[in-house]
Amino acid sequence: MKIFIDADGCPVKKEVYRVAQRYELEVTLVANAWMKTPDWTEFILVNDDLDAADNWIAEHVEENDIVITADIPLASRCLNKEACVIGSRGRFFTDDNIGNALATRELQSQLRDAGIMTKGPAPLQKKDRSKFLQSLDLAIQKIRRKIAKGE
Repeated sequence: MKIFIDADGCPVKKEVYRVAQRYELEVTLVANAWMKTPDWTEFILVNDDLDAADNWIAEHVEENDIVITADIPLASRCLNKEACVIGSRGRFFTDDNIGNALATRELQSQLRDAGIMTKGPAPLQKKDRSKFLQSLDLAIQKIRRKIAKGE
């Protein structure tokens, strides 16, 4: 089990570091721009193509890995590889909700293009960080149980 972070703009990297160290998990950050990361993590710098980081993660993620991303198409690709995907607000992306998430994303894109919707998501709050930490911990425990059962 590894944790992959879609690192460009990810607001919960520090939270991931804390949890990963507690469970002694490998963390790989993938980004289009250099960033300072802890020595014990792996940092992958990809070119600045629009989906380069997403493509790298989707190519390397495996079953039982955890992906941290707000990118819904990337979440869908990782779910297809049986990875666990968590948004930065602690929302799990699942086979049951990814279709609605993709449809909502498309609708919001059309509204932005039409000038009807101009605001992005609200800033991350303390309760969002707390929910994220709970979700990450829950995901790790669930995957560990699954691995222990040999599933």
